[in-house]
Amino acid sequence: MALDATELSSNATQVQQGREFYESGQFVEAVRIWQQAAKTFQAQGDTLNQASTLSFLSLAYQQLGQWTEATEAIASSLKLLEAIKSTNKDHLPVLAQAFNIQGQLQLALGQAEQALLTWEQAAAIYTQAGDKAGITGSLINQSLALQSLGRYRQAAKTLTQVEETLANQPNTMKAIALSSLGNTLRIVGDLEKSRQVLQQSLDVAQQLNSPPDISAALLGLGNTARSQQDTEAALKFYQQAESTAPSPMTRNQAKLNQLSLLLETKQLSAAKALGSQMPAEIANLPPSRTAVYAKINFAQSLTRLKQADTANTPSWTEIGQVLANAVQQAKSIKDIRAEAYALGHLGGLYEQTQQLPNAQDLTRQALLLAQSINASDISYRWQWQLGRLLKAQGKTKDAIASYTEAVNILQSLRSDLVTINPDVQFSFREEVEPIYRQLVELLLQTEGTSKPSQDNLKLARNTIESLQLAELDNFFRTACLQGKAVQIDQVIDKDDPTAAVIYPIILANRLEVILKLPQQPLRHYKTAISQSEVERIAGELRKQLTKPYTLRETQSLSKQVYDWLILPASKDLAASNIKTLVFVLDGSLRNIPMAALYDGQQYLVQKYGVALTPGLQLLGPKSLERGKIKALTAGLTESRQGFAALSNVMLELNQIKSVVPTTVLLDREFTSTAFQKEINAVSFPVVHLATHGQFSSKAEETFILTWDNRINVNQLDNLLRIRDTNRPTAIELLVLSACQTASGDKRAALGLAGVAVRAGARSTLASLWSLDDESSALLMSQFYQELTNTKVTKAEALRFAQLALLQNPRYQHPRYWAPYVLVGNWL
Repeated sequence: MALDATELSSNATQVQQGREFYESGQFVEAVRIWQQAAKTFQAQGDTLNQASTLSFLSLAYQQLGQWTEATEAIASSLKLLEAIKSTNKDHLPVLAQAFNIQGQLQLALGQAEQALLTWEQAAAIYTQAGDKAGITGSLINQSLALQSLGRYRQAAKTLTQVEETLANQPNTMKAIALSSLGNTLRIVGDLEKSRQVLQQSLDVAQQLNSPPDISAALLGLGNTARSQQDTEAALKFYQQAESTAPSPMTRNQAKLNQLSLLLETKQLSAAKALGSQMPAEIANLPPSRTAVYAKINFAQSLTRLKQADTANTPSWTEIGQVLANAVQQAKSIKDIRAEAYALGHLGGLYEQTQQLPNAQDLTRQALLLAQSINASDISYRWQWQLGRLLKAQGKTKDAIASYTEAVNILQSLRSDLVTINPDVQFSFREEVEPIYRQLVELLLQTEGTSKPSQDNLKLARNTIESLQLAELDNFFRTACLQGKAVQIDQVIDKDDPTAAVIYPIILANRLEVILKLPQQPLRHYKTAISQSEVERIAGELRKQLTKPYTLRETQSLSKQVYDWLILPASKDLAASNIKTLVFVLDGSLRNIPMAALYDGQQYLVQKYGVALTPGLQLLGPKSLERGKIKALTAGLTESRQGFAALSNVMLELNQIKSVVPTTVLLDREFTSTAFQKEINAVSFPVVHLATHGQFSSKAEETFILTWDNRINVNQLDNLLRIRDTNRPTAIELLVLSACQTASGDKRAALGLAGVAVRAGARSTLASLWSLDDESSALLMSQFYQELTNTKVTKAEALRFAQLALLQNPRYQHPRYWAPYVLVGNWL
């Protein structure tokens, strides 16, 4: 949080000194100086500068996690400004600055709605005062509040507005503002735009020949390229930032980012060489929060290096000394947040070296400190660490309590996770996902023939559903949209007593499955198999499913998956007269169409309707009004943007038109603008897109092709959600008939769940791989014919369409009928 530039009077050197302490991360010193300055101004009767200094004081208190003091300081500042507004015309810039700081406090306290209103007030005052830099800062802040509230369309518009305001600003302002905008765009997940804007910032900084701005832009570019997994470019940017940075702190940050990226991409010899140059530089950084975080970051990288290659790397004692110095430095500047972080990491090092009592003691100290300042983003880590330590000592009940608390904190953090301090290494796969899986492992752990309790089964199932939601949050880099979600149990117990839900959970050494039958207790079964073996078989099955002439291999592999997921439950399913199986799939199992599982004689689709759901994202149960089915269909038959022509799309759309009333957009007519215009003009319960599309584990690589553009998953919300209150808020059914999952991406089907959620449709029918084949047109035609039958659910309509293909001798291989999966509401 940078301070707004404010004209400081000549006798306000204390304020400037406090500012220097603040900018260097010495917040306790900044508080001390600003407290003195505020008293001085009060004694002099200088109310304006007193108010200004109190707002700065609030900012420093915020950094220290002293929320009560921060609230009191900003309230006093605003009260003083209110008192002088009629007598002092110079109060506007200070008032706008105070509102900006109050907004930051409100957002930090989870009051996003109030923060947005406060920043809107700040922007209005900056506009009145003609302060363009202030307007820009307020707009960037507003976009963060809108993201936090889930109002993505408005957030995107606000950031576009920022870009427009920058066009007319002088270069001196533009470099810093563009850098800030570029970094914000990275946080909200618009990586391509982030890189463009940061490149603009670099160009302007180079024109100004300003080394601080050049190095800041290069560091931002490195971080964005890294998020795009463009390792080579990221390393170059970091090296350039290091060579141009005038400040030791920026130089070290660039080196630390290089080091962690080299380790992440397993370039060990380069990492070892770079790491060996850094100890003295890191040790000599002047005391500040940034310096403490740099030491923690360095120790994390040294730990990774030691784990990967024990020869010629620093000893555990040397790494421990780096962290002990970080703790001491945090104490010396009285920074509780930094101390909590450093102490916890030191506890983690003791855990590495199996000194469990010491590790537990340090972890508890770190946790107490983090809790004392409500630092949830730190607390969840140390609750998790404590859980691991308790588990290692055989204290299962206490471990479960700690893990559960860690998960609860993560639930409350949601989108804040992706904005965790970028100076400290963060990876969802390494630092969030394992917490959920390890808790499930503990909950389902049994000895001998005993079974997990119903409470533990429910908690395990809720935990894995929460992980699904957290994965989507991470995919979108913000808390993903939720409609009025309904618990699946409610749907099965009340609305569809012929459906059952199957939750497979992949753990390190076994595959657990929880089964929910209508109005019955949860059931549970497991297979002793390693995670790597599950992934190997799932990957091989997926490969064989898409090839012709592999029927025997496909059936053999899918029989193995059937035996894990279905066989142990087959008698219970039959006894409960189940017709539809709803899967909440995990990991690499998402890339396999469950309909193709084989019991040795029949495919699953020959016995059951099949649907998928990302668990908690199920929109309220509602069947299509069959007599009123009306579809908007759109497709491409010609080659566009490097994608091949789809020769069977015309046949597919014509066959749909022969079954249900449709409005058709074909080829040149299917532009993003025309599509949005049709969506807004008429309420279509069904939207059918027969065009190239890709699902990926990366949001920026998940898209649908139009004639003139690619609709990114994050833009789907803008295109498909109808906000008009006179119309339904959700499309009933979105069909994506020519999409495919990104090759070589084990988690690509996460993109499919992302599309289903972002589109806001009750149900999404999509293909996991694309076949430009007459079979697609036949299946879709049959599907729509079945949909017009009022007694058939969407899952059954899909099943009957798949069976019609399966019974055709030309299309018996699953590659033709299996890729289509129904996500969301199956009724």
